[in-house]
Amino acid sequence: MPHARMAAVKNSGQASTAQAAPVSGDVAAGKLVFRKCQVCHSLEPGKNGIGPSLSAIVGKKAGSVSNFNYSPAMKGSNLTWNVATLATFLSDPQKAVPGNKMPFPGLKTENERSTLLAYLAAGAPSVATAPAAASSPQAAPAPQPTSSYVPDLRYTLRTGIAEGRMVYIGVGGTIDGQVNPILSAAEGQGVQVTLINGEGAEHDIVFADQEAAARSAHITGKGASTNIAFHAGKAGNYIYFCSLPGHQLAGMQGQFLITPQAPTQALVEADISKLSTDLPPPISKRAPQTIRVDMTTVELEGRLADGATFGYWTFNGRVPGPFLRVRVGDTVDVRLKNSNESAMNHSVDFHAATGPGGGASSTQTNPGEEKRVKFKALIPGLYVYHCATPMVAHHIANGMYGLILVEPEEGLPPVDREFYVMQGEIYTEAAFGQHGSQEFNVEKLLNERPEYFVFNGSVGALSKLHPLKAKVGETVRIFFGVGGPNFTSSFHVIGEIFDKVYNLGGVFSEPLKGIQTVSVPPGGAVIAEFKLEVPGNYILVDHALSRLERGLVGILQVEGPANADIYDGKIVLGGGHN
Repeated sequence: MPHARMAAVKNSGQASTAQAAPVSGDVAAGKLVFRKCQVCHSLEPGKNGIGPSLSAIVGKKAGSVSNFNYSPAMKGSNLTWNVATLATFLSDPQKAVPGNKMPFPGLKTENERSTLLAYLAAGAPSVATAPAAASSPQAAPAPQPTSSYVPDLRYTLRTGIAEGRMVYIGVGGTIDGQVNPILSAAEGQGVQVTLINGEGAEHDIVFADQEAAARSAHITGKGASTNIAFHAGKAGNYIYFCSLPGHQLAGMQGQFLITPQAPTQALVEADISKLSTDLPPPISKRAPQTIRVDMTTVELEGRLADGATFGYWTFNGRVPGPFLRVRVGDTVDVRLKNSNESAMNHSVDFHAATGPGGGASSTQTNPGEEKRVKFKALIPGLYVYHCATPMVAHHIANGMYGLILVEPEEGLPPVDREFYVMQGEIYTEAAFGQHGSQEFNVEKLLNERPEYFVFNGSVGALSKLHPLKAKVGETVRIFFGVGGPNFTSSFHVIGEIFDKVYNLGGVFSEPLKGIQTVSVPPGGAVIAEFKLEVPGNYILVDHALSRLERGLVGILQVEGPANADIYDGKIVLGGGHN
């Protein structure tokens, strides 16, 4: 769920629109947001980078900047970049123009989009942003700003009965189905709580020792609902409860944990974590082909954890890099572009390639340059690729790794769902859990003392942000790799047994069967398959479990009917592995 800061906003008494945003947006704040864009884009006329120049972008037709090689999708979009179309595109570039080449995941808050658009519009004096006001001397004076809630956190609770008690039940997200779930916020964060009446009796919800706004109206009747929004107060351990006589004693009470506030940051940084579902589908049986692979190395500040960012080096703006899928006998034609804005040289070494450096000897690429290498996929299997520019371990630790699958001629057996998961280490100057922008520490790297262990690039990437999702009865396949650069993983899914394991990514040998935990070395990979028999949350871990305390956890959410023949037990929240 995208988060936004609670802030004061302009309010004209009408619904805000994207068209109005740049007029009221903070140009100075927009300049800071533009840091995310300048990796690929320039504001200088005629100066193209990975992306086209954004000079005087407001009012231009999409795909019209000269001397830039646009994707067919962008050329055929028939868009004109006004404020509304830019706001839509900036929120999710791939959704707005499917198939375009922009690797950026989008600006997920309205504040970021509006301030950036204000900054871009300010740099385009030829575009009239408010012609109606300019032509009318009788225009009404601008309204004064008023305070409005834009929450950082949203929780939904439903009243109900569990174990003979009246309770609150979590709805959606990581609290879904939990009884009286623990809710949390940082000092000063904006919290919105929606309360739904689940059984018809009269209820409310009160957050102890918070603002007056942290007390809801009473709701009566099944399906009735109410909302409250408030700022979290001082750090501490508080409760929320129903104030109706006897209801709190009857069980309607939960914990509200407020943690110390992180230092204020100028902008919300990009979510760099690769979605576990972002991988190509299986390849149908066919003759060998030449497969072109376009990769761009991008250096960007991204979310490391809540309240913390890190300067990642990436393939295509994500960690891990793109999941590549070819068939044995294919020729892989790789075009590696290093962003103009990069500070470092980069390259790529494919463990699936036979040749000097796995391709790294041919792809050492300066900022702004492009290199090419071709190799034939000779041996089926799941392989790691990574940057191999000295110091190699530094480039890997900063996020430059990914997986390439070379399918056998007959393909892999069909499954219902496939997931892409990689483990890595991050070496920061400050200790784990510190807020703010984190600096890389080379001494910790050389001494193998990481502060963070992560799945798919960041803390919470596969739990809080993008959990894996499947259904009872489905067979799932996890393509799992270790970028490293230093630590072996004991990969395990708590509460499941792997039906098949293609050990070390090899597919020639008969798969191992009935495996609890599989060891995967740095630079190695494994394919694990299992059928889902029972609903619930299944936790992905490295069974060197201290690493869980340093961020290494994922969640597979499984929906479907219970199966008491296989598992019949009461779920006790907080009782272990949940």
